[in-house]
Amino acid sequence: MASAKNPGGAGETSLDDRLARLEAIVAELESGGAPLEQAIERYQEGVELLKRCRATLGEYKKRVEELSQSAEQSLREYAGDPDADDADEADEDRDGEDGDDEDAADPPSAGARTTRRSKA
Repeated sequence: MASAKNPGGAGETSLDDRLARLEAIVAELESGGAPLEQAIERYQEGVELLKRCRATLGEYKKRVEELSQSAEQSLREYAGDPDADDADEADEDRDGEDGDDEDAADPPSAGARTTRRSKA
């Protein structure tokens, strides 16, 4: 069975292993110490690793999108939900009650200061 780290199965290296190898190849090529033939072989290996990493990341992205869609669908109301109408009516009732109080004058707060001008 394929794991999250190794979706291809037992014969396939994990994404983390491939990325580590790719980083090692880049470091080796950047050092410039390898002969030309060896450098070309490493470069070719790096290109193949990069292709496999991108393919794996594409698979992971697809899986995440499918899981997200599945989660969104499970959260949607379904047509026969008997509680759906009750919840909507309760929201409307609360909205109506709150609207009446908005126009009422608010009494001054206890901490409000009044200023008096003294006649001089």
